[in-house]
Amino acid sequence: MNEESQPNNELITSNKLLLVDDEPGLRSAVKAFLEDEGFQVITAVDGLEGWEKAQSFFPDVIISDVMMPRCNGYELLNKIREDERLSGTPVIFLTAKGMTLDRTQGYLAGVDDYISKPFDPDELIARVKNVVNRQDRLLKEAARFADTDVGKMAKQITEIRSMLTQGNSQNSNKNNMIPSFTPREASVLQLVAEGLMNKEIARQLETSIRNVEKYVSRLFIKTGTSSRTELVRYALENQLVK
Repeated sequence: MNEESQPNNELITSNKLLLVDDEPGLRSAVKAFLEDEGFQVITAVDGLEGWEKAQSFFPDVIISDVMMPRCNGYELLNKIREDERLSGTPVIFLTAKGMTLDRTQGYLAGVDDYISKPFDPDELIARVKNVVNRQDRLLKEAARFADTDVGKMAKQITEIRSMLTQGNSQNSNKNNMIPSFTPREASVLQLVAEGLMNKEIARQLETSIRNVEKYVSRLFIKTGTSSRTELVRYALENQLVK
């Protein structure tokens, strides 16, 4: 890793990245590019090894090839999204150009971005930074709401419930595409809708506040919302909470 270049890096140098690809040459080249940008990179030769390392490494971002032996990119992505500890981790797929069907399948499965091979190193770095920065913004947004006044939030939720109850007799304007949630995401969504802040949610679920922030940020991404109020409205409109 080129440590001398790190002070000019916009990213925090502790960002951890898991790179999963069965091509040794590409794996080495991408690892070198990312380390020059200040990332801590660990590699895996296929999805199975990637899954094992993800559970111990807990990366901030995962870059994975799609076609690999033993466990391909889609299978790895499914494992990541179903794991409560890793479900909020951004995943970027490396794929051949023109694979439109695969891209659609990946987005529906929860991939965050695609990079077509062969790719330009600058584009690779830009896309990875974009995903990392987007995740950081969502985590900061989630953390900001951790300090929101509980009474104010409870009042907003009551008002939302009241408006939706009044409107139910006139229309049932629910979203047609409802994303799937892991059991832990569903639990967090329910507690957010009850007006609990991140600290109380963490205590009730016996997890860390940081993990709750990740779950909330993942809920923002899945529902297309950007605040707790919008998230609660979305959940109530679509009858995702009690």
